[in-house]
Amino acid sequence: MLRAARTISAFFLTAAVGVVALFGASAHAEDKLYEIKKSDAKVAVGAKATTSVTIATKNGWHVNGEAPITLSLTPPAGITLPKAKLARADLAASTLESARFDVAFEAAEPGSKVIAAEARFVICQETACKPVKETLSLTVDVSAAAPAPKAKTKAKAKKS
Repeated sequence: MLRAARTISAFFLTAAVGVVALFGASAHAEDKLYEIKKSDAKVAVGAKATTSVTIATKNGWHVNGEAPITLSLTPPAGITLPKAKLARADLAASTLESARFDVAFEAAEPGSKVIAAEARFVICQETACKPVKETLSLTVDVSAAAPAPKAKTKAKAKKS
């Protein structure tokens, strides 16, 4: 009976390792289908700036040119966005291999800020398409506003 219990335990352990390896390999391979590149931004209080999010496909996959592609944004306190959800019409650049959103914003207070974002898009290859939802963060470094330049005073004219 002890021998049977060991055999059953060994079987389940082997099965569990196989399942973990299978799903682990799948998740690891999925990472190689695309890459999301983002630019961090530095801006002064009161200024407008832009950061970007680029979806770049890999290994024979491409961005589906017909499926919806969106970038939903949630700004922190002190950051305002002219548009909180960007769609295909808002893409700054788009090819079969990549798509780029430029995210405009304005900063109202200094500090390190993080704009939460969720990208949704579809990538395809010859035989299959895959919908993707990716959560990411855009870091914005906001410095204090530069002091206003002092007004120059005119030098008094010399009397002759």
